[in-house]
Amino acid sequence: MKPSYNVGMIGYKFMGKAHSHAYRDLPMFFPSVPKPVMKAICGRDPAGVSQAASQFGWERYVTDWRELVNDPEIDLIDINAPSNAHKDIALAAARAGKHLFCEKPLALTLSDAREMLAAAEKAGVKHMVGFNYRFAPAVQLARKLVREGRLGRIHHFRAWFLQDWILDPEFPLVWRLDREVAGSGSHGDLGAHLIDLAHFLVGEMTEVIGMSETFVKERPMPSSMTGLSAKGSSDAPRGPVTVDDATLFLARFANGALGSFEATRFAGGHRCTNAFEINGSKGSVKFDFERMNELQVYFTDDASDVQGFRRVLATDPAHAYSEAWWPPGHTIGYEHTFIHETVELMQALAEDRQPVPNFRDGVACQQALEAVEVSIAERRWVRIDEL
Repeated sequence: MKPSYNVGMIGYKFMGKAHSHAYRDLPMFFPSVPKPVMKAICGRDPAGVSQAASQFGWERYVTDWRELVNDPEIDLIDINAPSNAHKDIALAAARAGKHLFCEKPLALTLSDAREMLAAAEKAGVKHMVGFNYRFAPAVQLARKLVREGRLGRIHHFRAWFLQDWILDPEFPLVWRLDREVAGSGSHGDLGAHLIDLAHFLVGEMTEVIGMSETFVKERPMPSSMTGLSAKGSSDAPRGPVTVDDATLFLARFANGALGSFEATRFAGGHRCTNAFEINGSKGSVKFDFERMNELQVYFTDDASDVQGFRRVLATDPAHAYSEAWWPPGHTIGYEHTFIHETVELMQALAEDRQPVPNFRDGVACQQALEAVEVSIAERRWVRIDEL
């Protein structure tokens, strides 16, 4: 087994910090997994990327991603730049024989996502897409209960991802509100996670119907932005918001289950309510990422005098990844989902297999995202296999 893999990372803000933290902490808690070596980080702003390299612990920095892609020392290219940069970097990296780790959504369009998958497969490289919420131990437990049939036949999957960080109409026009850069708004940013969780927990969808709205049509241009924050002034020039503020859709699954999905950035009081509920013939589960260590579990065969949801704290060694962390009851956080994600990536490289989720999962998500957009535009049910 190769003891380590050299990483070149493109992007250094919100996701760049999350990925860097994962690379740094993985060897401490998962010593049997090959070590990711933080060789080089890339960003367009020399001052910003230089500071990030020093703060996060990268050996060096560059300002042109092509330098990383063509560096023979680099084994893996990590892409967490804005969505409009994903395709070009991934295609070039695949041609150069680099393994790929790309944040979601995989691309701006389904055709681009399919092109990225084809390039990775042609090159024979390993590829992973960043759906980190799969890697919360409580979510892994929910999947286990579904796969083992302990919830019976699945009837319903309902999911909602609610935020409120752009509720103020004077919040600046950040890149996530520009369709040419982001691809879509709450739908592609938040809804993508819900769709992937649905695929992971329940299975493929067959058809969808949706609706969306942009509540604030124009916003002031930003003077600076990073992550989900930005600076600007109300007297700054204004530009159009070209993405959705909220998207809701219904779905049918191949196994007969029904689904409902809601993604919005206009739910006041909700900072990051990423939640789902699954109802089956033998029981149900409920999850909310704001209480990420807990899974609410209900079984129909419980005695009638104790029927109801029970709170399972997914921190015992019986739960995925928990043996690596703290004593039972000592919880973990958002950043740990990225560490678990990186464990899967490093293990897959060592075992010469594709990690999961990979670009195929990214394409499946993009296909569902796009089917919802077609449904909204044409005001009809759309089959996933139409696209």
